[in-house]
Amino acid sequence: MTRASVLCLALTIVPVTSFAWQQMDHSQHHNMQMTGAGVVMNENTDVLPRGCDAISTEHQLTVEAGREFAADIPGTIFGMNVHEWQVEPCSRITVTFVNRDEVRHQWMVHGLPKYLYPTGMFHIEAMGGQTQTGTFIVPGDDRNYLVHCDMAQHMEKGMRGQLIVGDGGGDLWGVQGITDAFYRFSYLPDKSMPIAATTLITGFLLTFFVLRIMKKN
Repeated sequence: MTRASVLCLALTIVPVTSFAWQQMDHSQHHNMQMTGAGVVMNENTDVLPRGCDAISTEHQLTVEAGREFAADIPGTIFGMNVHEWQVEPCSRITVTFVNRDEVRHQWMVHGLPKYLYPTGMFHIEAMGGQTQTGTFIVPGDDRNYLVHCDMAQHMEKGMRGQLIVGDGGGDLWGVQGITDAFYRFSYLPDKSMPIAATTLITGFLLTFFVLRIMKKN
């Protein structure tokens, strides 16, 4: 075998080996469980988050995803049968994720403690027409967690929800059927747009009358 052939073989094997190693390491890092139906990442059935002395409540959630749940909502393509869930702190939650579409969908929770959930995420992915089940335990603090589908444009087209633990920490924006589609700064009042419009109109009228009075004088 010539030196050139050896070099070509090495250039072929090294990237493939590196990619395979990265994929294996990624799977182990995220506690990935793969089946023909899909994937579950970072499942946790028994390790308690800090501040939780015991499992407070067991919840069994069935979440359905598909185009049919966006049919009556303008501007959306995908949706879920429910976009908001409320549970007690330190609850163990088992989610059965049912994909009604022919494309992949995900049910992903963000913001969980990274010491327990790598990258702060719990993730279920179901292939088209499949059902996947996974379990995780929420922390003991009151907080709202983002739930969404991470497939390209699926969240923007309707698959965005929130998981409320305890009393929550304030609604997230853009939750389909729950909150406003666009972000509003938390320090602004709920009726900020009408207030701004009223202020502008009042200012215009005051200026108009002041100028009219000055003109007469």
